Amino acid sequence: MQQDNSLKTIAYSGIFLSCFSDYSEKCIHATPEHVLVYLYSGEQVIEDRNRKITLQAGECAFIRRDHRLKMYKNSKGEDLYKGISLTFKRSVLREFYSKMDKAEMPKDIAVSDDYVFKLQPTPAIESLFQSLTPYFDSNVKPTEGVIHLKLLEGIYALLNTTEQLYPILFDFAEPWKVDILEFLNENYADELTMEQIASFTGRSLATFKRDFKKISNLTPQKWLIKRRLEAAYVKLKDEGRKVQDVYVEVGFKNPSHFSTSFKKQYGISPTDI
Repeated sequence: MQQDNSLKTIAYSGIFLSCFSDYSEKCIHATPEHVLVYLYSGEQVIEDRNRKITLQAGECAFIRRDHRLKMYKNSKGEDLYKGISLTFKRSVLREFYSKMDKAEMPKDIAVSDDYVFKLQPTPAIESLFQSLTPYFDSNVKPTEGVIHLKLLEGIYALLNTTEQLYPILFDFAEPWKVDILEFLNENYADELTMEQIASFTGRSLATFKRDFKKISNLTPQKWLIKRRLEAAYVKLKDEGRKVQDVYVEVGFKNPSHFSTSFKKQYGISPTDI
C-alpha cells in the first residue's frame, strides 16, 4: 500500500486507486491501461480534446488506454473529492477473453473513436464499487485474489453496460485487433519503442514483427523514418514551414540526423526545398 499525504491517495497493488482531496486538483491522465473511474463524492471533470465530461457522485466513466487527458478533481460544497479507479491490465483482459464463450459474443460492432465513455449507473457497477468502500477507511489490505476477482467483476459490469466496449477491451483479438498501419500513421511522430507499439496494437513483440512483415518489406524502424520524412516533405514544400520547426514535429531528435536522412531519401537537403 502506498500513501501520498498531499493527495491522501491509497493504491493497492497498482490495481485500484482511491483518492481524497480537500481542494481542486488538476492532473494529466496518461496510462497504457484502460481505466474505470467511479465517483463517491465531489466532482470530477475530464477534458478530452474539445469535449468536457463531468462526473458527479454515483457516476462513472471508462477511459481508454494510450490517451492524454486533463482531469480536475474538485470538492463540491462540504463534500470532499472521493473517487476510485480500476485499472485493467492487458494480461487480465487476455485471461478473461480466453475463457469467454466466443459464440455468444456480439458481432459487427464498429470501433468507436471516443476515448472517454460516461456510463449509465447500473446495479452491477454500483455494487462493485460499494463493495470496495471498506478499504477506504480501514488498514485492511485486500488480498491479491480479491483484487483479481474485483477486476473480473469490473469487466463483466462494463460489457453488460454497453456492447461498444467489446472491441475496445479486446482489441488484441480478431476481428477487433488494432490495425498496425492505422496506428503508426496516427502516432509516427511519437517516441515509442517497438515493444510499446506491439503492446499498443494488442500484440506480443514477436506477433507484431510477424504481422508487420505482411504489410511492408521495410523493418518497422525504417518504415517510421520513411513516414516521418514524407510528412516533413509535405510540411516543407506544400506548407512552407521552417526546417527547425518541422524536424521536431515529425519525430526527429536532432537536425543533423533529419538532414542526412532527408537527403538520402529525396536527393536534396531539406533547406533546398
